[in-house]
Amino acid sequence: MAVPESMTTLDISGEFIMDKTLSDDSDEILRLQGVSWFTRRAISMATVYLTIKHDKTAEGVEHIVIDQVLTGGLGGSTEERTLDWQERETSQPLFGPVLGRSRRIKLEELEDEYLKNGWLPDVTEHGAIQAIAQSDTAKSGRVWYSEQVFGFEEINGERRQTRHVHFIGPEQEDIHVRFVYDYQGPLDETPSS
Repeated sequence: MAVPESMTTLDISGEFIMDKTLSDDSDEILRLQGVSWFTRRAISMATVYLTIKHDKTAEGVEHIVIDQVLTGGLGGSTEERTLDWQERETSQPLFGPVLGRSRRIKLEELEDEYLKNGWLPDVTEHGAIQAIAQSDTAKSGRVWYSEQVFGFEEINGERRQTRHVHFIGPEQEDIHVRFVYDYQGPLDETPSS
């Protein structure tokens, strides 16, 4: 389902499913991050669900929490992104220790043409969300770097949430991929009992 026109990068809250028919294959990136063949195979068959909550911290800084669930018994993970460009340490189930930082950025400030092109006019107006993640090599023994830009594109005549990714592997492998997400609706604000 298309993302509503009213949704911009100023608030990307909602429920989404990765559209694997429109998304690029992530297998090579996962391999270079040290994910086993068996796990990569399971991921390729799983459905990826995202629940995104975009709000502000008590200090007024944008904060995004992305809960990702994979079908097939693969579990899930949570990404927390505070858009203040401060580096934070996290540990991800698939990748181990990771260093990351996030911010809102104007497209013209991006250096990589793949990351800055293809977006709808409102992304140019409000800025995109940029997230850098890299292996915490001292703790993991792995070496990789990933830059992601979140925003909205028109694909097959429909407004879609997408992520453009520039990944650099341990031997300087240089990969660009795009992930496309189908909108499932607003967050379920029903309080749990």
